[in-house]
Amino acid sequence: MLLQERDRQAVRQRFEALDKPIRLINFTQELECEFCRETRTLLEEVATLSDKTSLEIYNFQTDREKRDAFGIDKIPATVVMGEHDHGIRFYGIPSGYEFASLLDTMLLVSRADSGLAPETRKRLAQLQKPLHLEVFVTPT
Repeated sequence: MLLQERDRQAVRQRFEALDKPIRLINFTQELECEFCRETRTLLEEVATLSDKTSLEIYNFQTDREKRDAFGIDKIPATVVMGEHDHGIRFYGIPSGYEFASLLDTMLLVSRADSGLAPETRKRLAQLQKPLHLEVFVTPT
């Protein structure tokens, strides 16, 4: 178990605000993958903290159809989706500050609301072609 009981309680309380079900989809493998096992364990724990969360686990090497369908090219990888796949991916273990980002993302996806300001939404609606955006985080 990675989460302390007090942390599990705090996550349960946050998950009371989930509106719609959330699917976490983990791509992993047993060999030659730093943090795959820990990521899977963490996601398994998180998925048990609300009846609105579920977890699917796929092997990066053998479940190629699923991997390709979600555009996963590295592991460990976690897809966060609700009714639709909005392209939200976490690569690496979502621990430390990234754990809070994972929980916030799950809440936003559950509400089907990005939380973006109206002006930002307006500017994004003006994009003429697809945009690939990546945010990199390193521990400090």
